[in-house]
Amino acid sequence: MKPSFSTRAVAFLASAALLAVTACSAGSGTSSGSSPGGDQNLSIGLVAEPASLDFTTTDGAAIPQVLLGNVYETLVEQDDSGKIVPSLAKSWTVSPDRKTYTFDLVDNAKFTNDKQFTANDAVFSINRVKTAWTTSLKAAMDVVSQAKALSPTQLQVTLTKPSNDWLFRMTTRIGAMFSESGVSALATAPVGSGPFKFSKWNRGDSIVMVRNDSYWGAKPYFQQITLKYFKDATALNNALLTGTINVIGTVQAPEALSQFTSNDKYQVIEGTTNGEVLLSFNNSLPLFKDIRTRQGIRMAIDHKALLDTCWAGRGKLIGSMVPPTDPWYEDLTGVAPYDLAKAKSLLQASGAVGKTLRLRLPTLPYATSCGQVVKSQLEQAGLKVAIDQLEFPAAWLTTVFKNADYDMSIIAHVEPRDLGAVFNAKYYTRYDDPTLQGYLAAADSGDEAAQVDNMKKAARRLSEQAAGDWLFLLPNLMVADKSVKGLPTNAITENFDLSKLAR
Repeated sequence: MKPSFSTRAVAFLASAALLAVTACSAGSGTSSGSSPGGDQNLSIGLVAEPASLDFTTTDGAAIPQVLLGNVYETLVEQDDSGKIVPSLAKSWTVSPDRKTYTFDLVDNAKFTNDKQFTANDAVFSINRVKTAWTTSLKAAMDVVSQAKALSPTQLQVTLTKPSNDWLFRMTTRIGAMFSESGVSALATAPVGSGPFKFSKWNRGDSIVMVRNDSYWGAKPYFQQITLKYFKDATALNNALLTGTINVIGTVQAPEALSQFTSNDKYQVIEGTTNGEVLLSFNNSLPLFKDIRTRQGIRMAIDHKALLDTCWAGRGKLIGSMVPPTDPWYEDLTGVAPYDLAKAKSLLQASGAVGKTLRLRLPTLPYATSCGQVVKSQLEQAGLKVAIDQLEFPAAWLTTVFKNADYDMSIIAHVEPRDLGAVFNAKYYTRYDDPTLQGYLAAADSGDEAAQVDNMKKAARRLSEQAAGDWLFLLPNLMVADKSVKGLPTNAITENFDLSKLAR
């Protein structure tokens, strides 16, 4: 955490993996009465373990959720309201033509390999996104023409054209700053300048990080944090009830929440996220190229009934790929209201009735639960739906995300402002729409009013064209022992700010 500017919020994993913050008393199990200055260890329970620690070559939000802001820092970051604020860059200016950014960097930050952070590292990191990264998110750096070190503490970045999006993207994983001499083992031994240092990874069990006592900013409360991986949400709930853990960081069994709300030992935190639970369509398939199929599927789903059934009514119906925390949010649930008769008519006209669609689900609680409801509702409209589950992350990422071997899937997309990243011809949705791309380009290059106007048009276009179906927006729902502090109400960034946690 940095003086005045450390305002990172907990981010949901792409898997919407369950987090449980666990405080262990010295020499024994957890004690809910642990006091500040006592035990300096914390354990965080997760459902989905990362496949790698290298987010430059591996997709999925599980990696930046753990490492971004904790091990890796960025030049700028978002505060709790979504405003861009200083981080490793203490200030910056933008040229009148909006193409040149000049950053003044802090002069006292060091990487955990004991190398000083300088503008040369920033140049190296920006250029490396363009040359060495292999994930789809790297495209956000294409707009950079040149990155140049003017001095050890001053960086100049020149864009090929004005971009509203570029500085925002620098708050995400593509803005992570790497040491020039610290990238040889990113998958297993990350090196960063953040408040924590990577210690060890026991595959299939846990990741351990320790406090960076040489950190340039304010030191975290906890000396050691262990990221412990569980198989299911029930085990985590039971762990909290038995006093083994102190916090369920992202509730994955909301129907069981009453067992905690009736007990004054716990605090319940409920807010919002930017995690859109998407029923995705493979738009490269002939059946899904017919808009009548897509619209018919959307209108066959009773979203309120689905939310009540599979997520205990927790969350928000949104109708497109924009959460309420974004400036261009509009409630678009009325674009495709539940209408079973019209859905049947559309699906009959497109030739989809009687066809078997493969709904390939990741092994994640929300996908498993909601997938059964989707299957039931679509079959009432005349479709046949075959569900199969793919182990997450490895099997789902390979089969659905990389190879697009699916008809439909369900996944929570949690990267901030990800509309354009998710709906394009190269992504697993295989959605190719020049009109949409035109709106996105105009939003990126225009002034603030033009950005908001064109992003609204883009969101409405997606909804009207039924590029997918937005089942609901995940809530930020946590249950915690009352002694735990620093847990946020809303989760609108990619990272979980461990440095804020205390008791």
